[in-house]
Amino acid sequence: MTVHFIGAGPGDPELITVKGQRLIAQSPVCLYAGSLVPEAVIAVAPKDAEIRDTASMTLDEIVEIICSADKKNLDVARVHSGDPSLYGAIGEQMRRLTSLSIPFDITPGVPAFAAAAAALETELTLPGISQTIILTRTAMKASEMPPGEELAQLGKSGATLAIHLSIRNLRKVRSALEPTYGADCPVAVVYRASWPDEQILRGTLATIANQVRAAKITRTALIIVGPVLAADNFSDSALYDPHHRHLLRPKAKA
Repeated sequence: MTVHFIGAGPGDPELITVKGQRLIAQSPVCLYAGSLVPEAVIAVAPKDAEIRDTASMTLDEIVEIICSADKKNLDVARVHSGDPSLYGAIGEQMRRLTSLSIPFDITPGVPAFAAAAAALETELTLPGISQTIILTRTAMKASEMPPGEELAQLGKSGATLAIHLSIRNLRKVRSALEPTYGADCPVAVVYRASWPDEQILRGTLATIANQVRAAKITRTALIIVGPVLAADNFSDSALYDPHHRHLLRPKAKA
């Protein structure tokens, strides 16, 4: 028996990995976060599978179901949205399973920031503009940010920021970042990236909050901040430069 933590991707059922889909299809028990994972993702589960939506469950209730499956020697597909390594709350589940000697493995998924970048048709690391992406969030009702990870501190890097779980905290985002990025810094908000009702808003640190308010977006949205969102005057990558030599192209081309 194994518990398979599976990244379901950002929403589009076709963005789950082949391995993730195969594990769902062969697991007699399927636990999924119904508020973020569409039912189409778990439609491949066996017809007689026990399927449970964990959106309203506590950690104890989830572990109880897994323990029951363990006693019956039944594999469990534990399906999370996006990639489970990012804000997936799998750490606490794995800790419990380890203490109970229940084996598990992890299958990664397409993270929300990658789906958002695809929707924006934007490369988040452009030569001479930004070569760093910071994945973060702001403190609201969830746990506080550790010392040194406050948004204003991270913003001093000038990196591209992908800010999760913060769409209702845009006032704080602006006040934290405006001193270093400037009020006119490009910002994009991607609501439910890759879902049928996906919505994209583009603005600046000074304007995006009003746009979000007008669109009535209050959850399930990613905020991306950085000059890459509006950059068109950037250098070509050295990777394909005919004068650049590397292991697979040891001689510069004419």
